Amino acid sequence: MKLQELVSNIQVDIIDTHGDKDVDVKGIASDSRKVSEGFAFIAAQGVQVDGHEFISKAIESGAKVIIYDRDIADTVLGVTYVKVKDSADAIGKLASAWFGNPSQKLQLVGVTGTNGKTTTATLLYKMFRQLGYGAGLLSTVCNYVNDDEYPATHTTPDPISLNEFLAKMVKSGCEYAFMEVSSHAIHQKRISGLLFRGGIFTNLTQDHLDYHKTMQEYLKAKKLFFDNLPESAFALTNVDDKNGLVMLQNTKAEKHTYSVKSLGDFKARILEKHFDGTAIEINGRELEVQFVGVFNVYNLLAVYGASVLLGQDIEKVLVILSTLKSVAGRFETIRSKDGFTAIVDYAHTPDALTNVLNAIHDVLDGGGRVISVVGCGGNRDKTKRPIMAQESVRLSDQVILTSDNPRFEEPQSIIDDMVAGLDPVQMKKTLCIVEREQAIKTACALAKSGDVILIAGKGHEDYQDVKGVKHHFDDREVVKAILGL
Repeated sequence: MKLQELVSNIQVDIIDTHGDKDVDVKGIASDSRKVSEGFAFIAAQGVQVDGHEFISKAIESGAKVIIYDRDIADTVLGVTYVKVKDSADAIGKLASAWFGNPSQKLQLVGVTGTNGKTTTATLLYKMFRQLGYGAGLLSTVCNYVNDDEYPATHTTPDPISLNEFLAKMVKSGCEYAFMEVSSHAIHQKRISGLLFRGGIFTNLTQDHLDYHKTMQEYLKAKKLFFDNLPESAFALTNVDDKNGLVMLQNTKAEKHTYSVKSLGDFKARILEKHFDGTAIEINGRELEVQFVGVFNVYNLLAVYGASVLLGQDIEKVLVILSTLKSVAGRFETIRSKDGFTAIVDYAHTPDALTNVLNAIHDVLDGGGRVISVVGCGGNRDKTKRPIMAQESVRLSDQVILTSDNPRFEEPQSIIDDMVAGLDPVQMKKTLCIVEREQAIKTACALAKSGDVILIAGKGHEDYQDVKGVKHHFDDREVVKAILGL
């Protein structure tokens, strides 16, 4: 593609150009290690490194075009330089143009919020596959193009990978695409240049303060997604969350709400709860779903609402909704031969942990004890550690604090941060066991018939990240091995 053609139809503020504007571009990259002969290299300030520092390396690797937004000292003969107002914004728009604007050829729906993104996006993908459509998914757990599965490395990929994946969906005949939109991705402009048909807001609770620093900044990042939705899109928000209506304040999209506690365009009522599912009513229609917990009712309501807003038949949507099953590592239930239940869940924020524990209590209704195995990830928001411990103790009969993904921190120091939130009385029902497998074994040894063990934090993950190395570790495999299943 000619450079002139690549930049002419995208809304990027070009400040200055030096060199041949008619140069052939053979590919684009924002990582100098991925540059080949004839590529355009987009230099942008990242979280860890500044791409401008790798311009020379990109040219050595064959880059013929450099797109940048900061002053650079030297230029090289035979290389075209394009200075833009915002390189991070340009990456997404250039990537969209390079791959033929795939988001414009799909009905693309983004799901954002602290909790529920993976479940909501995945269930929408499953819904539309069952409705008979070609559909794709970009999620924390796994990516799909129709029935073809691809491993996921980030909740929301970098703009070039993202557009390449969307282009793959278009080529494979997908009509719909559903994706998780993380606050990091919004803030870093990874979704710049994408055309969304709809946006869904699940909830907002404490998380990622290591990155956003304050809840206000975290809120602003989420809201920016809705602020940028076009008039042709819908914005569907959880009105029971105190920030739900904030998301709609400045959006040009068509506004819709869903609710369990108050009035909404899509309204659910819980009729009956048990460990195999929940009887609910949606907009006056009763159905049985294979999910547990109020938080999952919100997720299902978002799926229902989005499906209806995308023009699907209500009867068909309700029938499929009753057949959908839980996403991997989300309230995954394992029954022991001794009569107790183990639940593996990805809950790694205070609110998610509270939701899962409340869901367990709703079903138990005083009929058994709750034993929780909880850890916190290393090199992440430290302020949530004592809160996670407090919530675990408040809603459990016995708590075992253990390691999660310690990354480059010492597991014991992470546990110490959690313990700092507990008083001497709370410590009486708390054990600290650094080795996660040993912690799970201890929980199983303590459990009696009718009890429930919650193993929180890792869910679908099949590894433990220790000092930069991922060691195989799957909570579900460990539990089944301990229980002889």
